[in-house]
Amino acid sequence: QKIDITDTNAVLQYGAASQKNIADFSGSTLNNVRTKDLGDVGGMLSDLVVELKGLNFDEDEKKGFLGLFKKSQQNLATMRAQYDRAELNVDKIVEQLEQHEVVLLKDISMMDKMYEKNEEYMKELTMYILAGKLKVEHLRQVELPEYVKKANETGLPEDAQAANDFANMIGRFEKKIHDLELTRTISVQMAPQIRMIQNNDSLMAEKIRSSIMNTIPLWKSQMV
Repeated sequence: QKIDITDTNAVLQYGAASQKNIADFSGSTLNNVRTKDLGDVGGMLSDLVVELKGLNFDEDEKKGFLGLFKKSQQNLATMRAQYDRAELNVDKIVEQLEQHEVVLLKDISMMDKMYEKNEEYMKELTMYILAGKLKVEHLRQVELPEYVKKANETGLPEDAQAANDFANMIGRFEKKIHDLELTRTISVQMAPQIRMIQNNDSLMAEKIRSSIMNTIPLWKSQMV
């Protein structure tokens, strides 16, 4: 009932705040993806695998009991040296992965809030669209016929022009509603995109956690 299509500025601004919220929101979502390079995390996980598999020993053994004994001593010393180096590198990689894990967990939580906010904006925009359509229906079925009827009854050119102007105003308002519907489509598409980003973060966080809690302890157990 508050919609006044004769106010050009009001028509232009109709639902504009909600449109801007969604436009800004889609930009912030894109920036969130841009600024987070999961390739670094993947590289660290690969480095971790390299370190865990990097302990190679010469299997050739010298002939005789003495040669075998010396070879075992050499192997043991080599193994200890390589393990110490690998453990140091592994610890550094784990420290970096844990930092990334904290960031990922924060992002996952933030994505839940973003999803809720997007839903809020979408509902707000839907309200404007539904209200606008109800208004258009009333204008076309009730108010416009009155303008046309008056123009037909009086035959005056100014009344005919008034009816034509009013019809054009309704048309412009309908275009505005269509524009809002396009913006709403962006918001609808944003929901699965947010969940997809969140799912990717969750998978990477799970890989990090599995490496820290399972792969590395198993490796150390095997070394023992």
